[in-house]
Amino acid sequence: MANNVFGEPLIECSTSPMTGFFRDGCCGTGEQDHGTHTVCAIMTEEFLLFTRSVGNDLSTPRPDYDFPGLKPGDKWCLCASRWMQAYHAGIAPRVVLEATHEKTLKYIKLDELVKFAVAS
Repeated sequence: MANNVFGEPLIECSTSPMTGFFRDGCCGTGEQDHGTHTVCAIMTEEFLLFTRSVGNDLSTPRPDYDFPGLKPGDKWCLCASRWMQAYHAGIAPRVVLEATHEKTLKYIKLDELVKFAVAS
């Protein structure tokens, strides 16, 4: 069983839209997940524009991948490195810590994540 940043069982991030590296609604990870899609983040317009500008368009629907495109308010399992990039740019999205995988702590300090936490 996967744990969150508090060492407790990882809760679901989102099933609408379906997220997670394994597309199971959780920000679980494994050896195949080279992007470390472990941060359960709540999308904002500002973040979606930012991530598009750096080459990762999350807002355009891609029916060929069964991807509806994200909109503000959607929860999504982000790569830890993308969240940090947005953090350094001053536009990191809010996070659901109970749904953020503990592996995130290899890349981001808990006290930084806590500053962006929302209730699950």
